[in-house]
Amino acid sequence: MKTIYQAQKEYPEKLNQIYASPSKIYVLGDEAILNKPSIAIIGCRQASEYGKRIAFKFAYELSKKNIVIISGLAKGIDTYAHMGAVKATGKTIAVLGSGFSHIYPKENKNLCKEIIKTGGAIITEYEKEMKPLKMNFPIRNRIISGLSNGVLVVEAKQRSGTLITIDYALEQGKEVFVIPGDITNQNSYGTNELIKQGAIPVTNIADILNVIL
Repeated sequence: MKTIYQAQKEYPEKLNQIYASPSKIYVLGDEAILNKPSIAIIGCRQASEYGKRIAFKFAYELSKKNIVIISGLAKGIDTYAHMGAVKATGKTIAVLGSGFSHIYPKENKNLCKEIIKTGGAIITEYEKEMKPLKMNFPIRNRIISGLSNGVLVVEAKQRSGTLITIDYALEQGKEVFVIPGDITNQNSYGTNELIKQGAIPVTNIADILNVIL
């Protein structure tokens, strides 16, 4: 584990530019990727099979273009985004809402090992013994969006933690990309509303790369 303080040159420049930057972050894996071009891929924990497939596909294809994939290691969309990057032997960053002694969810411990093995990183602002308290997750979402060059939302319900990340992203001046969804599916309510509000609808990775590169 490495501790990077805000005053150090290794500290990610993108985090320096956000409100309430963490004073230090703890890193397992390759800290060099924290400054690479990146996309956060986020969405529902109770993801549909379609959502899981799309998160995996976009993460895989973006990784093949040397884009780092950032997500929060949660069940559902986050997990499949990390898995897509790992499958592509690309780089992915998991931002935890707990300390390293309490990887959450527990079933993703092996995924964390795979992330590090493929040159990615696990990061947190929380001390090693911090448990995954409910209040930690909305706060850590500012880091997920803050580290990224843009945020891709795959699925989001009407009242979703995903939308908290989008609020941070907009505040930080990040581009917001959205996968359009089935209007009869509750998992698409939030995503389709974001498109109405001006987010960029995407159907392939070129829609993202043309904006962020």
